[in-house]
Amino acid sequence: MTNGYGYGRESEPYRVPVADADRIRAEAALHLAALAFGVPADEMLGLRGQVRLRASRARWSAMYLAHIAFGWQLERVAHAFGLNRATAATGCRWVEDEREKRDFDKVIEGLDACLRSVMELPAPSMSLPPRSGDRK
Repeated sequence: MTNGYGYGRESEPYRVPVADADRIRAEAALHLAALAFGVPADEMLGLRGQVRLRASRARWSAMYLAHIAFGWQLERVAHAFGLNRATAATGCRWVEDEREKRDFDKVIEGLDACLRSVMELPAPSMSLPPRSGDRK
């Protein structure tokens, strides 16, 4: 079976239709948190077996970033990350509590600013090369 991202888990996945744009934004927050916290994204997603506490906390931080940077309600955050609302709420509460620590708060502020900056960029107009087999 798979989790919401389509990656391996033994239990039945939590399935809710999610827009591609939401999935892409959630993955951006996830990969940014992976970089900042030094935890591989596939570990945060459970691709390496049991999710360690450090990886869980990095994933919670990514969910929190999606919540504040994109202005998403917790249900939308949960769906985009392939989780249920209670899990997203637990993660966001943990991050809010951790923000009492100055160093952690600075990290979250920086990641939030980074995500917001990327979202404010104009969409690039680019011509893509034809796929192999397509007519020119």
